[in-house]
Amino acid sequence: MIEDAINADDIDILTDNLPARSGDVLPGVIHLLPVTTRPFFPGQAVPLLMNDEHWEETINAAHESRHGILGIVMADAETSESATPEDFRRIGTACKIHRTQKVEGRLQVLVECLQRFRIESFLSRETPFRAQVRYFSEDTATPTDEIKAYAMAVINTIKELVPLNPLYGEELRIFLDRLWPDDPSHLADFAASLTTADRFQLQEVLEEVELLPRMEKVLLLLNKELELAKTQNQIRKTVEEKISTHQREFFLREQLKTIQQELGLEKDDRTAELDKFRERLEALTLPAAASRRLEEEMQKLSILETGSPEYALTRNYIDWITLLPWGRHSQDKLDLAEARKALDKDHYGLDDVKKRILEFLAVGMMKGEVSGSIILLVGPPGVGKTSIGHSIAEALGRTFYRFSVGGMRDEAEIKGHRRTYIGAMPGKFIQAMKEAETANPVIMLDEIDKIGASYHGDPASALLEALDPEQNSDFLDHYLDLRFDLSKVLFVCTANQLDTIPAPLRDRMEIIQLSGYIAQEKLQIARKYLLPRQLKRAGLKRNQIRLNTPALRAIIDGYARDAGVRRLEKQIGKIVRKAVVRILDKEPTPIVVEADDLADYLGSPIFRDERNLTGPGVVTGLAWTAMGGATLSVEAARTHSFNRGFKLTGQLGEVMRESAEIAYGYIVANAARLGADPAFFENAFIHLHVPAGATPKDGPSAGITIASALLSLALDKPVRNIAMTGELTLTGHVFPIGGVREKMIAARRANIRELILPEENRGEYQEVPDHIRKGIKVHFACSFDDVAPLLFGKGK
Repeated sequence: MIEDAINADDIDILTDNLPARSGDVLPGVIHLLPVTTRPFFPGQAVPLLMNDEHWEETINAAHESRHGILGIVMADAETSESATPEDFRRIGTACKIHRTQKVEGRLQVLVECLQRFRIESFLSRETPFRAQVRYFSEDTATPTDEIKAYAMAVINTIKELVPLNPLYGEELRIFLDRLWPDDPSHLADFAASLTTADRFQLQEVLEEVELLPRMEKVLLLLNKELELAKTQNQIRKTVEEKISTHQREFFLREQLKTIQQELGLEKDDRTAELDKFRERLEALTLPAAASRRLEEEMQKLSILETGSPEYALTRNYIDWITLLPWGRHSQDKLDLAEARKALDKDHYGLDDVKKRILEFLAVGMMKGEVSGSIILLVGPPGVGKTSIGHSIAEALGRTFYRFSVGGMRDEAEIKGHRRTYIGAMPGKFIQAMKEAETANPVIMLDEIDKIGASYHGDPASALLEALDPEQNSDFLDHYLDLRFDLSKVLFVCTANQLDTIPAPLRDRMEIIQLSGYIAQEKLQIARKYLLPRQLKRAGLKRNQIRLNTPALRAIIDGYARDAGVRRLEKQIGKIVRKAVVRILDKEPTPIVVEADDLADYLGSPIFRDERNLTGPGVVTGLAWTAMGGATLSVEAARTHSFNRGFKLTGQLGEVMRESAEIAYGYIVANAARLGADPAFFENAFIHLHVPAGATPKDGPSAGITIASALLSLALDKPVRNIAMTGELTLTGHVFPIGGVREKMIAARRANIRELILPEENRGEYQEVPDHIRKGIKVHFACSFDDVAPLLFGKGK
């Protein structure tokens, strides 16, 4: 950008030196400088402040030329730096450069405007711009009577402007110091520069070479300026009168207030508070019991002394009651298409979850209202449980309020403190209703599986009343000691696992499982949501960093293999931050990040290939964790033959140890029938280990995996690339397990395409989305006799 302003020091420089005259011989080829604010007129002295990086070469070239002439031309562009020859107006002003200097990294140039010129042709179409120009000589003939009349009109108008704005007088002084007032051409140009007209109107004046038409246009602009100045002056006077009036009213009011206090006519703070509470009640619909209690408390407040502690307690109690949304409900959006759009906007995949939520909302829409319910979203961290709650509220057009119950140990946080305690407050639900300002918000209870218990009470039990649709229409908060209707509230709870949620609480909830994302889903989420969000947070544009598909796949496989996408977003954020440092170090953009570059950005991969153990006695199992599914290698080895024994390592829990002993007993008892030598186990000390040793493991689903490892060891045959899960009984039956979807995702992630599942899990397998089942062959087993033939050779 090029800016202009003039000060006394600049004028001194011009007046100390003999100014250039328009009659001087001017060169036919000059350098051009585009301006976008307003054109300059002959006779002006203008200091320019500009970007030295862009225009220093142009200024130096013009200054070092023999004449020191620079052509300033208005350009129809957003900024002078973006101007092209096509943006230049044809007529500009030739200026002589008097001084150049750098000020705080910007270039300041003092120029004296001399004469109009027309651009004939461009000799250089890139900066520095150079052009062949033709000059217009100023009219030096004796002015006609008509021109003299216009000149007098211009001078008289300027005289009227001077008293209205002191700046006009300063501009006039500068003009008279440098030029002759009997020069009508320069007088017209000076008058035009004096106005606040827009750049297009001023350019029209500059392009008008003939003196008489130019003076007509200038006089019109001056008259508009005069009207504007008069209007501004009138506004200023009106404002000053109003300020004086307001000051007078203020003093009178203060005097009146003092008189009213002396006569006892002014309301005290207590009466003002009561009036405020009654005003709030006009918009509420309180039940009869609450109205009676409130009236009693307001009567008590009216007779208490304002300085007493009881006054503050009663006032706070009434304040809480009147701030609650009694009978105030927001209108639900009963549009299934909009609900579907809201869920799709922020979530990729999760089709089964969206389907369950839409079914729930559809039932409410069919009835005409979505009644209060409790939805429990269960899944690993980072799969979008909290954001789904936001989307449900957005789909219904309801207020959303979220609070976490993780680690909560005091039931008073749920049901409030009794008013007998100092600093007593209502519970979380009443606080939520106050913040939501409607009686039917969406309230999210985060981390409900991590709620605690202590000698203060059991918050999980306190939640039963609030979350039970049969009871919460009369929810009783200890602080209010009034029944409040929570039956219209839609509760959305989140948890990572169901085991730690008390069964009575779990029975009151509509459970929706979020299993996690496969690699392909994570790739789409990273492209559509995570990368754009991180770029926005870093202030980057999409074309400044390029993260290609192989790099995203490598991040997902090596650095973010968990079920959710939270870790994936953190890794992308780390790459973006390091890219910002490189951009600020002046590296060329876009910054391209490929798979081979990830070690420089993220370090060594966190996750390795899960399937890296093979050989006799080694079998891959499938496990479920709070982070999602995982593959689990089971190793069995015969350590010596000195005595018979069975040793377990790998931080196995009690249930898993029992499963291992059952598998060992079953294989030893049925070795001959399964094709193994019974004598193998007579003197063999068997060591069974489940890596990784530092990770605790438990659960019965590794039964057939341990049995398969022992059978592989006895037969001295390696097991095919197959994974399995299922509980084994002592008689060889295979019982069902949980987490089928998560375990199938883990198998796909480990590139295992053949699984063994219990027959009783066939129904759960059918519910797994097709894109997860695709390409995976599944065998269903009722007993271990169905498992053994699948372990070796090609299988069925």
